[in-house]
Amino acid sequence: MIARVFAGRFRALLVRLAGARIAAKTSIGKRIEVRNARGITIGSRVELEHDVYLKLGRNARLTIGDYTFLGRGVEIDAEESVSIGAHTLLAPGVFITDHTHNAARGLLLDQQGSRGGAVVIGNDVWIGAHAVVLHGVTIGDGAIVAAGAVVREEVKPYEIVGGVPARKIGERQ
Repeated sequence: MIARVFAGRFRALLVRLAGARIAAKTSIGKRIEVRNARGITIGSRVELEHDVYLKLGRNARLTIGDYTFLGRGVEIDAEESVSIGAHTLLAPGVFITDHTHNAARGLLLDQQGSRGGAVVIGNDVWIGAHAVVLHGVTIGDGAIVAAGAVVREEVKPYEIVGGVPARKIGERQ
C-alpha cells in the first residue's frame, strides 16, 4: 500500500513538473495522459485513477477541487474551461467536454470549426459511470447524475437526473 501511495504521488510530481499546479497529497494512477498541463489546477487529496485523459486546448483551464475523485478512464476534453468542485465523485468512464462541432448543412463537418461554453460542476456532486456532460452545462452542488446519462442542460442543486437526454428523476433528501 505504501508503494502504491508513493507511486501515485510521484506521478503527480511528474505532472506538476510538466506545468500543472497540484496541491499536496494528490495521487495519480498509471497511464494518465495529459495535454497542456499548464492549464490544470488540482486541489489537495485528489485521486485520479488509472487511464485518465485530460486534454486541454491551448488556452483552456481545468480546475479540480479538494478531495475529488476521478475514476478509471475518465476523459475531460476542454477548449475553454471545465471546473469541478470539492468532494465530487466522477465514476469510471465519465466524459466531459466544453465544446461541440458545428454542423450546418452544405458544409463539410471538418471545415466548420466548433463552439462551446464552460462546464461548471459543483461541490459534493456524484456523476455515475459512463455519463456524458456536454458544453455549457452547470451541475449544482449536491446533484447526482445517473450512470449513462447525457447531460446537456443545467442540473439544479441536489437534483438527481438520468436518461438520454438527462431529465430530473428525483432529489437528494
